[in-house]
Amino acid sequence: MKKIGCIGCGNMGGALASAIAKTEHSLYLADTDQEKAGALAERLGAQCLSASALVGTCDMVLIGVKPQGLAALAEELAPALAKRSDITLVSMCAGVTLARLSALFGADKRIIRIMPNTPAAVGEGMILYTPGALCTDADTALFLEALAKAGKLSRIPEDKIDAASAVSGCGPAFAYMFAQGLAEGGVLCGLSYADALAFAAKTMVGAGQMILAGMGHPEQLKDAVCSPAGSTIEGVRTLENAAMRGALIEAVSAAYERTKELGK
Repeated sequence: MKKIGCIGCGNMGGALASAIAKTEHSLYLADTDQEKAGALAERLGAQCLSASALVGTCDMVLIGVKPQGLAALAEELAPALAKRSDITLVSMCAGVTLARLSALFGADKRIIRIMPNTPAAVGEGMILYTPGALCTDADTALFLEALAKAGKLSRIPEDKIDAASAVSGCGPAFAYMFAQGLAEGGVLCGLSYADALAFAAKTMVGAGQMILAGMGHPEQLKDAVCSPAGSTIEGVRTLENAAMRGALIEAVSAAYERTKELGK
């Protein structure tokens, strides 16, 4: 059993902490908002420490602060990190490269760069990760074990992680907008919002599972729902006229460009 720490208890840090709490490892939390950290610790059965004390205690530390606050955090942690040659740092800071992380936290530090998404809170996350050059197989194994309850973990080359995170990291927000639109359409047609939203969410889950099961290309799966002169093709025509796919492509591209800016 290892000691795993999380610095930052926001939406994403909290989601990963929730997954770690389901393992046998001990969980420690730190956040500038002590009330938030305390509430999360009470819910998860974790302990609260200062960020420096957490670094002095834990075998692996997840860093979930805003990229803009990373330099200040590195300065705060420097004295504690100088005493630790056996710690592994896991950064979920959008756009911040392994090279930049090494420059901030120490060239001798073992670092894993990740980009998770919020469905990790319910064990259905997509966690992209890239181990740094100094990481050992044991470091990676501990990381995979600690976040096993968060969802699917996928190792990816670092030069692809920003693009991938624009799909999986930002994608839940786009998916929620799609679900809300479906639900509000259902309300327009006479359903209660609660029923329509439940129908929309379950439909999205099922459609995603069919793609993951390899049952066909999305275009083929879409065509299989469209009967000649039927209701679905009429709805598809409306979406195509509204350039829905084009808007999604532009949304992912815009998120990717912003992610690169955040890392500078």
